[in-house]
Amino acid sequence: MARELYLYEALNEALAQRLTEDDRTILLGEDIGRMGGAFWVTKGLQERFGVERVRDTPISESAFLGMAVGIALGGLHPIVEVQLADVALVALDAIVNELAKLRYMSGGQANLPVVIRAPVGGYYGDAAQHSQTLYATFSHFPGLAVVVPSDPFDAKGLLLSAARGGRPVVFLEHKQLYGVPFMQYGTKGAVPEEPYTVPLGAAKVVRPGSSATIVSVGYGVHLALEAAQELSDSGFDVEVVDLRCLKPLDVAAVRRSAEKTGRVLVVDEDYSSYGLSGEIAALLLEHEPTRARLRSFARVAIPDVPIPFSEPLEEAVLPSTARVVEVLRRWT
Repeated sequence: MARELYLYEALNEALAQRLTEDDRTILLGEDIGRMGGAFWVTKGLQERFGVERVRDTPISESAFLGMAVGIALGGLHPIVEVQLADVALVALDAIVNELAKLRYMSGGQANLPVVIRAPVGGYYGDAAQHSQTLYATFSHFPGLAVVVPSDPFDAKGLLLSAARGGRPVVFLEHKQLYGVPFMQYGTKGAVPEEPYTVPLGAAKVVRPGSSATIVSVGYGVHLALEAAQELSDSGFDVEVVDLRCLKPLDVAAVRRSAEKTGRVLVVDEDYSSYGLSGEIAALLLEHEPTRARLRSFARVAIPDVPIPFSEPLEEAVLPSTARVVEVLRRWT
């Protein structure tokens, strides 16, 4: 029987294997050593690899992300944990103007093998400054890869690919998927013990279908699968495409599914305006063969409001299985 891990355990194993295989790799972040990180992803790693390679940092995102850029230029391979993606915005200058651009500005001479890991997402009442996903924010800037795993197998393989790839990567992990006891949901799955990689920029069809396509990432994939299962009894067969990465984006996979089903719904736990859902719509409409076959398009995303603290208001704002089913039923 295949061994099963929670998502946080799969990430922990990937980090341990990367630290073992490359002594240039170091981990940086607030409380990652003595506390094992806010969501236990680095639990036990400081004890195994020492304080020089698993370093607790001051509470200053600008400082330790700026440090990551500097030590990467010096030959190290930092993997940085930011406790919440929201607070990475404090260090946006280091991420956007240095990490994303220095290779280009140096004519390829500056090598920046930096991975920034950050928890994202809501559904647990942590309010406007602690519940965002910010997928589109990071994807907007050239020079950054943006990765969003939805299950433990992909989480381990994508993180090892990101760490070995020699390029700047923003790696976003949804809190509801970790599987730590103090969160509500959690996902567990088969994960090989040996190191392996999942290529960046390759989407996967996690549920084949012919009636409509749902495109999503992270926790949204689970909402999509729940909605697809609910509609299956009525004979409406929904295909679910897990993008896995926003940059690079597997445009061909999205278009193939759209051309097969003729109907596309994007489920995006990010703000609706100027986001992933609008980008997917443009990519479908700009391609004449896809446009000719596309009969319907819709999106379930966050309206232009801060994410509320109130549980009923948060529920009204964030994507849900019920909202996805409501849209799909219009097409049945």
